[in-house]
Amino acid sequence: MFPLGLPPDWSAAREELRSAMTRAGWPGDIIGDAELALHELYVNAWKHAGSPAPLVVVVLLGGILRVSVSDGSPDLPEQRGSAGPYELSGRGLHLVRSLTHRFGTDPRKSGKSVWFELDSAA
Repeated sequence: MFPLGLPPDWSAAREELRSAMTRAGWPGDIIGDAELALHELYVNAWKHAGSPAPLVVVVLLGGILRVSVSDGSPDLPEQRGSAGPYELSGRGLHLVRSLTHRFGTDPRKSGKSVWFELDSAA
C-alpha cells in the first residue's frame, strides 16, 4: 500500500525528540541517529499502514530514550532481506536496527506501536 500525496509533516515530532534529548545532555551524533530512526518509523507508518498522522511518543527515563510510533494497522512490519544497490526502498528497518540498541513492536487495541530504545551510556 502506498498512499497518494506527500507524507505527513513530522517536524513537530522531530523537534520534540531533539529538544528532549538536548535538554537531557545527549550528544549530537546520537540525537541524529534517533532522528533518523524516528523518521524511518514515521514514514513506514504512513507508507505501509496508511496512517495520515502517526502518533509519536517520546519518553526519557534515566539514561534510556524510548520512541514509539503508532498506527491503526495490525500488520506487523516485515524486515526484508538486503535491498539491492538500486532499489528505492527496503532499508528502513535495517537502519533502525543498526542505529538503536533495541527495536520492536507492541500490538494495540487498534493497530500497533513500533518502537526503539537508545541507552545514553552506550
